Amino acid sequence: MRSSHPGKSPHGATPSPYRRRATTAGLAALLMTAATLAGAPAHADELPLSEAVTVDAIERHLANLDMIAEYNGGNRATNTPGYDVAALYIEDQLKRAGYEPYRHEYDYEAWRMNSPTVLSQVTPEKTSYEEGEHFETMSYSGAGSVRGAKVTVVSPGSTDSGCAPEQFEDFPEGHIALMQRGTCPFGDKVRNAADAGAVAGLVYNNEDEVFLGTVGEESDIPAIGVSGELGEEMASIARNLRLKIEVDSTVTTETSYSVLADTSGGKEDNVVVVGGHLDSVEDGHGINDNGSGVAFVLETALRLAEQGDPNNQVRFAFWGTEESGLIGSNEYVADRTPEEIDDIALYLNFDMIGSHNYGRFVLDGRMELPESGGAPAGSGAIAKIFEDYFEEQGQVSEPGVLSGRSDYLAFMQAGIPSGGLFSGADGVKSEEQVEWYGGTAGELFDPYYHTPDDTMDNINWDSVAELSAAGAHGVEFLAANTLPVNGVVPFSAPVEVDLPRLGDAWVK
Repeated sequence: MRSSHPGKSPHGATPSPYRRRATTAGLAALLMTAATLAGAPAHADELPLSEAVTVDAIERHLANLDMIAEYNGGNRATNTPGYDVAALYIEDQLKRAGYEPYRHEYDYEAWRMNSPTVLSQVTPEKTSYEEGEHFETMSYSGAGSVRGAKVTVVSPGSTDSGCAPEQFEDFPEGHIALMQRGTCPFGDKVRNAADAGAVAGLVYNNEDEVFLGTVGEESDIPAIGVSGELGEEMASIARNLRLKIEVDSTVTTETSYSVLADTSGGKEDNVVVVGGHLDSVEDGHGINDNGSGVAFVLETALRLAEQGDPNNQVRFAFWGTEESGLIGSNEYVADRTPEEIDDIALYLNFDMIGSHNYGRFVLDGRMELPESGGAPAGSGAIAKIFEDYFEEQGQVSEPGVLSGRSDYLAFMQAGIPSGGLFSGADGVKSEEQVEWYGGTAGELFDPYYHTPDDTMDNINWDSVAELSAAGAHGVEFLAANTLPVNGVVPFSAPVEVDLPRLGDAWVK
């Protein structure tokens, strides 16, 4: 899961339970209802997909991805041997199941840090700050060296600090702009500061802790996010404050790819896209983030291939370059024609389903949480499908924030209903959540998130079992019928009925 978007913690309350009502369709309608389609596999002798997709099979895929990383530099980061071999593994598995996988290639601007960033106080006291504790370099920050520059606070106490060019009318050229996090993107704040002659832009959090941010595209000046506590301290002594800042970063144009595969059958103008990102961070094997999602999506594809053709075509996507800014999924959606966008019924995202201290989070399609936003119509219906399944298993689920931090973002921005499952990352588990899921209160849902310890040893297999069963159920439901999501009634062939009359007239 991408780390450079703020607002990561999954917040939730006890979900409102819904119970599916099974219905039957009359022959005259020649249609099956959503409940009938979702309630059983296409053939009586088939297991439901929620049972066919097993934890043992997912574990085998994860073990293979783990070995690939181990023998190829220790990760599966984009444009590394580990990523390329992992892609070959996905393609080989899909081909064996009868798919014809293909690659979507794209160019992108790759931002990299060449050495650690320096942020230190020169006056009134010499103080060095620690990256990760006091500040984080924003991704796509421009490089630069600032020696002892003064600090000017922009619109202090305002939630739109730095958002408007007129806020910089009296800004002293050559100063560092100190701005508060708020209503507009960080890129806007830093761009306005640079246009006004600032030599660096600091954005301090509206909460005490530090945060990971991005300016979206390379900025003209260094851009750093600082903790709320440090930012308030800097603002209080800004009149006498001088800082040293050194950011050593580069941006290069690179090429990478995502891997996709379509079912051979199903409506090609009502496609269900199921995806998760294949790349890991550079720091480790990325077994939960996002080997767990990849292994689930792959196994679901393999088991779905054993069933009859679905009503709706299902497209399985293994996204590249997610950890560098959701690049693969964004580029894929950007390359679709308007007609191709219209052909996509919905998107399901699976990014981390095996968190060590897990929760059951259903992406918040109804936008019940204040941090959620932008969910197109139909996204709430996707959430309900997953919630209903968990409830029928006697399992609590909660809304997970739709904050734009994973590959569903591009689909939502294109107006495509979106949903999915998530087991938690750097949010903190509450006492109430321990009652629902077990685990440890006061600790992160995934203490190993984006670390070298994101390994097989730290996967929670109960989480994998519960979320993969719910995820497979959702895929099977929507492969059969998307009516509650986008209003498209499933196709049903006419039934051959040998009768002697057509209306009042005899035919034989």
